[in-house]
Amino acid sequence: MSAVSTHVLDTALGVPAAGVAVALQQAGADGYREIGQAVTDSDGRAADLGPGRIAPGTYRLVFDTGAYFTGQTSAGVAVAGQTTRPSYFPEVIVTFRVDDSSSHYHTPLLLSPFGYTTYRGT
Repeated sequence: MSAVSTHVLDTALGVPAAGVAVALQQAGADGYREIGQAVTDSDGRAADLGPGRIAPGTYRLVFDTGAYFTGQTSAGVAVAGQTTRPSYFPEVIVTFRVDDSSSHYHTPLLLSPFGYTTYRGT
């Protein structure tokens, strides 16, 4: 089991956001390096996102929200003549701190085309 997981919900449609690519990155002296990646499943979850244990430090989750919205239509209907749902945020980056390497870090993302929110879950 990964030390880091996420759950992405499409709040505009009221459904899990399946197919969102997520990268787990760790901060270092030379910037961030990727240590894990996943794609959300049909329930919007990415449970196997990286190593089972991570050291204390700064990490971030990078969500490819632009590709998710490009592949979606608004309830199957074109929006303003478009064949995809418009999106203001092409990616969402959530940076967080790990203080206890024995803990699990779950970070849900509530997503819509023009806004998002996140929190530390359980």
